[in-house]
Amino acid sequence: MLNCHPRNPGLTSMTGKPRNMHCSQADPARGWMARGIAIALLVAPALGFGQWVRYPTAGVPKKADGTPDLTAPAPRLTDGKPDFSGIWHTAVINKCVPATGQFCGAEIGGSPLALNIGQDLRGGLPLQPRAAELMKQRFSKDDPHVRCLPDNPPRTWGMPHLTKIVHTPQLLLLLYEVNAMYRQIFIDGRPLPEDPNPSWNGYSTAAWEGDVLVIRTKGFRDDLWIDMSGAPMTGAATMTERLRRPDYGTLQVEITVDDPAMYKQPWTATLNQEIMLNTELIDEICLENEKSWSHMEAPRPAR
Repeated sequence: MLNCHPRNPGLTSMTGKPRNMHCSQADPARGWMARGIAIALLVAPALGFGQWVRYPTAGVPKKADGTPDLTAPAPRLTDGKPDFSGIWHTAVINKCVPATGQFCGAEIGGSPLALNIGQDLRGGLPLQPRAAELMKQRFSKDDPHVRCLPDNPPRTWGMPHLTKIVHTPQLLLLLYEVNAMYRQIFIDGRPLPEDPNPSWNGYSTAAWEGDVLVIRTKGFRDDLWIDMSGAPMTGAATMTERLRRPDYGTLQVEITVDDPAMYKQPWTATLNQEIMLNTELIDEICLENEKSWSHMEAPRPAR
């Protein structure tokens, strides 16, 4: 499932229309998703003005009529490079299914690629046989996201949660809304570590190619999920992200995964982002009163 929490109507997207957070669910045809179950974050304290969820975003370019001009040129850092700072959410969301009500309503849903990251690839992900077998053995109750473990990249780009980017000439800092997670991307010329301790996020360095920031990440754990279908990623993987901000309201994100332990060849997915205005990150601590995992376990036989 894609767990989430209510979002204050002060949140606006590139269209300027208010949206609320949504708890999305995966394709029921997969059979691995328990219908109607969401991480029990709805019991979190009511959103208040003290969380700045309606505070106006500073420095937004405006049209003549005073509305945000999201096609205005992207801001620049002091070194002249594009500034990726802002609060972002996936630009392509799951579409409403009127027959079932799935993903319907004035809500933010996650990206379809959060459910199946290979859905746009001809023939799907180029799985090695061992990866295909592993995916058959994985079930929603085993998903690290469902168990309140970290959402490793590239999952964070597609989930129905916000990511705040703080950008300086030497560091790109990603603050992810769920479980107060963060990711550091160093742009200071340092090399990737040679023998890193395996981690959820890996270790990231970046360099500019014109106005495109090319991020290389290695040092992942061996047991990662990169979508809700259980597509794997291991410590053999190198992930390359290419970030570009063509205008104020858009962040283009192209992700290439090269993991010879699980895939026959490198593959690429696009998870573009749109800016979220007049809001802020909100504490979303999954472990507080989490109930979903127990509901996904098979019922015990009656005695």
